[in-house]
Order: sequence, then C-alpha cells, then structure tokens
Amino acid sequence: MTGHVGTSGSRMGTLRGGLILAGFLALTVPLMPVQAALLRWSPAGARKFPHWYHKRVCRLMGIRLEIEGEVARDKPVLLVANHTSWLDIPVLSAVAPVSFVAKKEVGSWPFVSELARLQRSVFVDRARRTAVGETASEILARLASGDAIVLFAEGTSSDGNRVLPFMTSLFAAAKPSAKPGPEGAAEPEPDAVVQTVSVVYTRLHGIPLGRADRPFVGWYGDMEMQSHAWQLLKSGPLDVRIRIGPQVPLSSFADRKDLARRSEAHVREQVVRILRARADHEPVEIAAPESAAPVRPRPGAGGSGKWV
Repeated sequence: MTGHVGTSGSRMGTLRGGLILAGFLALTVPLMPVQAALLRWSPAGARKFPHWYHKRVCRLMGIRLEIEGEVARDKPVLLVANHTSWLDIPVLSAVAPVSFVAKKEVGSWPFVSELARLQRSVFVDRARRTAVGETASEILARLASGDAIVLFAEGTSSDGNRVLPFMTSLFAAAKPSAKPGPEGAAEPEPDAVVQTVSVVYTRLHGIPLGRADRPFVGWYGDMEMQSHAWQLLKSGPLDVRIRIGPQVPLSSFADRKDLARRSEAHVREQVVRILRARADHEPVEIAAPESAAPVRPRPGAGGSGKWV
C-alpha cells in the first residue's frame, strides 16, 4: 500500500510539474516579442510589463506572496535583498516593477539570458575591476530614470536558514567613492532611496517549513538549476513572506561599506524575525554573521552557479 501511494504521489507530482511547465512556456514564449517591442518603443511599458507577467507566473506556480511594506513608486530605489533561490526573481518581480543586478555569466545561460535581458538586468563582470565603473554608470543612469534596481548583496544564494555576509564590493556600483573623479563621472542620484527586502519561504502545501525543510527551496552551492526547478514544480504550492524596509536616502550613507553594513544588519534582523515569528516590538537575539564559505548542497546535487 505504501509503495502504491508513493507511486501515485510521484505521478501526481510529475503531472503537476508538467502542466506548470507547459503553462509557463505557453505564457512566456508569446510574450517575449511583446516585451522586446516595448523595450524599443515604450520604455515605461517595458518597465511595468514584467511585473504584470511575473504576477501571473507566481499564480501559475502556486506561489502565494505575503507582502509587508511597499516599494517606493515615486522615486528611484535600490532594493537590497537576501538571496535564497531562483524563485526570488519571479517573486520580487511580482512585488513591484524591478530590474536585477546579475553576474555576467547569467547572460550566457540558455533561455534564462533572454529573459534577463528582456527584464533589463544589469550584468556585472566581477572578474574585471575596471568593469565596476561601467556598471556604476549604468546603475546610476537607471536610478536617474526612476528605475527600481534589486541587488542580491550576499553575492551568492543561501539555504534559506541564514543571511550570509554582504559583499561590500557589490555596493561600489550603487555608492561610488566620494573621492573626486574625472569630469563626467557617475554621481549618485540625489533623490534615490535604499530599501531592504527580506525574503523567507515559509510553507509548502500550507505546512510550515522547518530548518531541515527550508533548504529544499534554496538553490545554492553547486546545484543544477534545471533539476532543482523540476523538483519544485512537482512539489506543490509555496508561501513566501517579503518584508520591505523603510525608505532611506542613498545620500545618507557615508560610503559603500556603510551602506552594506547597515542594510545587512536590517535584512538579517528581519529574516530572523520572520523565521522565529517575532513581531517588531519583541526582543530577538541576532547571532553574528556566519562565514561566507560556500553552503553545502544536499546530497546528489550538482551543476552550475547562481544568479549573482
């Protein structure tokens, strides 16, 4: 009987995953030329259309969003977030019209690279120090145009049970050195604000995810994206809580290290509060950040790198 139930459950999961995948392709492929056209003819539409699209992707996948706070809509905003899974992309895109800072390698991934470009991602070549200046100019130009830019500040993804130390080098593009530069160098947008975004996946099939279960959602270490995505598609509906911090002027941070330190502290505290179900007025002990050493994947996982 147990074997029969297990086989039946496996078949139902495969059916669910297949239907979601088919629905995703049926939704996505026809809309890709629409977004391409908007990029050429309607920048405002190209900024908003992925938000509409990703809300439907989350609905299709059974991802239920519980959003606390609101992303600034009337000014440029840098969103500093923790990173757990490739699911963070559709989830955060469903929260507000955003673009992402992604590592250069994402631009070479089949199909994913096209989606990233269509969403106007900013690609960072972390292997070249001289590329930071180019990226800074692009990010600051995007902020000046009123964009909301998401920065996954850990520089990698975690298992969902912790927040890794933020990499200060990643903030150099958004908060350039205060030292005088050559004429025409990028300057911070005076009206730009920073908001933290804390993301925690809380339930699967309505059942709370514990410390041992949460890495199932996480995409980290050397996990291969296709197999991980397939397992999640088969698994069932997910609940995710997104807590958005208050608006803080980008100009109020002394430098990139100050920006990294303060945003890391706030994201870590909010993730801990969500994990422990603690309200803002309740005291909570925040452990010192763990080493940024790679998180060990589950047995049997293998494959490629992460979004950032």
